[in-house]
Amino acid sequence: MSEYKLSPHSTGKENSMALQALCDKGGTVRVTEPGVYELDRTIFLSSNTEVIFSPGVYIKRVKCTDAGVVSAYVFVNKGAFTREYDHDITIRGLNLICNGIEARGNSPIVGLISHVSFFYIKRLRIYDLECMDLLPGSFCIQICTFEDAVIERVHIEGRKDAIHFGRGEKFVVRHGIFRTFDDPIALNAHDYTTSNPQLGWIKDGIIEDCWDLDDKDTTGFFARILAGSWCDWRQGMPIRRSDTVVSNGRLYRSDTPVDGKEYISNTQPTHTEGVEVLDGIPWVMVQDDVIYNCGCENITFRDIHLQKKRSAALSRHFDDDAFSRSYYPGSQPPVQKNLVFENITCENEITALISSKTAFDCVKLINSTVGNSKIWLKQLDYPELEYPVCNVLINGTTFFGGESELIRCEDKRSLNVSIVNSISMDDEPRTYTGKVNVKACDIDLINKAD
Repeated sequence: MSEYKLSPHSTGKENSMALQALCDKGGTVRVTEPGVYELDRTIFLSSNTEVIFSPGVYIKRVKCTDAGVVSAYVFVNKGAFTREYDHDITIRGLNLICNGIEARGNSPIVGLISHVSFFYIKRLRIYDLECMDLLPGSFCIQICTFEDAVIERVHIEGRKDAIHFGRGEKFVVRHGIFRTFDDPIALNAHDYTTSNPQLGWIKDGIIEDCWDLDDKDTTGFFARILAGSWCDWRQGMPIRRSDTVVSNGRLYRSDTPVDGKEYISNTQPTHTEGVEVLDGIPWVMVQDDVIYNCGCENITFRDIHLQKKRSAALSRHFDDDAFSRSYYPGSQPPVQKNLVFENITCENEITALISSKTAFDCVKLINSTVGNSKIWLKQLDYPELEYPVCNVLINGTTFFGGESELIRCEDKRSLNVSIVNSISMDDEPRTYTGKVNVKACDIDLINKAD
C-alpha cells in the first residue's frame, strides 16, 4: 500500500506516487472525488490497465523539484522505454490542465514530446479527453509504433498539434473538437528528428466527425499527411537537420541545430542505441527495421467541418526547411495511396482544400461542400525528382462562391480528373491550370490558359 494519498488536497508528488502505485497493480483504476489533482511527474502504464477519471476530476501539471525524475509526460506506457509492446491500455475522462508545463525539453525519448505519449502500443483506447491550454512546444496526444488505436470524444485547444501519429496501423479518431494554432491532426509517417521517435507507414485509418474551429491565427493544416524518403549512408554525403540514413542495418537521424547548415558526414554511424556525435553531427539511432521511404495509405476523412481560415486544409506533404527535408536528393520517394475525403465542408476561406507535394495514386472527394477552394499539386524543385500522373475523383460535390480556380498543377505535376454527380450552385465556371486531363465532368470546367 502506498504511503501517499490520492486527493485534491495532496501535493503533486503525493498524488503522483499514489496514482502510480494504483496503476502498478493493473486492472481498473478509478479517480472519483471531484477536484483538481496536481501531478508533478510521469505516470507509467503497463498492459491491461484502465484509468477512469469521473466527471469533475481535473489533472493539473505542476513542476517537479526532485532530481532524476521523469516528468516530461503525464502518461506514458512502460514499453516506450524498452521498445517492447504494451497492450490493452485505456484512459477515460482525462481533463488535463497543462499549467504552463511542456513535455518537450526534458523528454527522455528523442522524438516523444506529448503530454499523453504512447510508443510501442497495441489496443490503445482514449475516451473523453479535454485539454484547453496546450502550449506551443508539446503535442497533446502522441502515438507511434502502434496497432489498433481509438481516440473518441476529445476537445483540445491551444498552440500545438492536438493528435500526432507516427508509424502504425488500424486507428480511429472520432468526435473531435479542435482549436489549435498548429495541426489538429498530424499523420507524420516522416517527421522532424525531435517530433517522432521512429519512421514508417501509417495505414488503415478513419478520422470522422471532427471540427476545426476558427481562431485568431494559425499555422499548418487541419491534417498534415507527411511522407519521406532517404538513402544509404555514404562517405562525404551532405547532411542537414533531420536527414535520415540507412547504415549497418539501422536507421539513423541527424539532430543538428535548426540553422539550415549542411554538414559533411565522413564517419559512418554504427552505434546500437542513443546518440553519438560524429563529424559534428549528432546521430540518433532510430530503429533496426530498415525501410527507405514512408507515407500514408488507406485513410478516410469523413464528416469534417473546416471553420478556420487556412492556406491549405488537407496537405499531403513533404517538409523542406531548416527543421527537416522529407526527401533526400536521389532517394526513392513514396506514392501515398487511397486517401478518401467524404462530406468535407468548407465553412471559411481555404485557399487549397487539398494540397500535395507528394505523389499519390488516387484521391476521392465525395459528397463535399467545397466553396471556391482548390486542389493544388505542388512540387519540390529537385532536378532528379519526377512525379507520376495522379488521379482525382470528385463525386457528389457542391461548389459555390463564384468563378474560381478548382485545380492547379505546377510544372512537374499532372492529373487525371473525373467530376461526376456534382453541381455549381452559382452556375459560374471553374478553371484549371497546368497538365490536367479531364476524363469526365458535369460542371463548367475550363482551361485557365484558354
